[in-house]
Amino acid sequence: MAPKALARLRRLHQQLLAIMIVKPAAPTKVIFDLDSTILTVYGKQELARVGYNPAKRGRASYHPLLCFNGLTKDFWQGELRSGLAYTGTEAVTLLKASFAQLPSSVKTVTMRGDKGFYDHKIIEYLETQHAHFAIAAKLTKRLKEKLPGLAYRKYASGFATAEFLYQPQDWKKPYRFVAIRRPIAEDPTEQLTLFTVSKHTYQVIVTDLSLLPFNVWKYYNGRAAVELIIKELKGSYPLAKIPSHHFAANEAYFHLLLFSYNLINWFKRLCLPKEFHRMTLATLRSRLLLVPSELTTSDNKPTLKLPANFLYKDAFTSAMKKIDKLKI
Repeated sequence: MAPKALARLRRLHQQLLAIMIVKPAAPTKVIFDLDSTILTVYGKQELARVGYNPAKRGRASYHPLLCFNGLTKDFWQGELRSGLAYTGTEAVTLLKASFAQLPSSVKTVTMRGDKGFYDHKIIEYLETQHAHFAIAAKLTKRLKEKLPGLAYRKYASGFATAEFLYQPQDWKKPYRFVAIRRPIAEDPTEQLTLFTVSKHTYQVIVTDLSLLPFNVWKYYNGRAAVELIIKELKGSYPLAKIPSHHFAANEAYFHLLLFSYNLINWFKRLCLPKEFHRMTLATLRSRLLLVPSELTTSDNKPTLKLPANFLYKDAFTSAMKKIDKLKI
């Protein structure tokens, strides 16, 4: 299907997304969470290259770029790329496509991204769209030199914040930077922990948000949900399994799985009770989708009989009724 139908599949996906964006109500704000991930390959797949791959050093990979709505967790845009592609490569193009999908009801857009998206070109494009941003900064030598001497506001936990104006090299103007200082005993897996002085670790976020520094940090950390989504995509859908030696086929597979992800996300949001909305696909399968049942026929009428002790029968029957009422 790849050469002939992929473009049509992507158009269909975007058409459905345009409908689902305004369900159950038209949004007034959207958060674009951008991220990339490594898909390691174990053969000679077309366009797979040896690039940044900390888990499997020296192994070829793909390096897809993804954009999700941080509020609804819907997938918006994505591209499968060579393993040599840098994180922020094609980010502006992806953002342009994402902005093109916004309904007229949206008044506020914010982009969140890790240090791979710390690029003045991305920020300058966001400014042309009157969008806000909170992006992790790369801790360059000049930036590191500023951190220890800042006036920090301390909290009881040992956590401290500061803010300052700074114009990185090649940037057209200074921007607001928020620094977060934490005791070194904090979780060492924290992605932004790149610089330590004495007994503290430092993180820095560049932003135009008017929030207090502590709240900027909390707001930025909301993008951690995207990492969980990508983990689920790799495991349950499963995005990490590369099916073909041909790039076009792998690209079609990539978009089919993202389409599947959105279908499940819409199903949870529009058809299931709230307690199901945060469930992963694996949990949803075990509780609702993979249920032993019996299909019987009485008076030429097929009937699906669910187990008498089925704990989620009410959710199941309610979902069926809501599906019948959906007008797409």
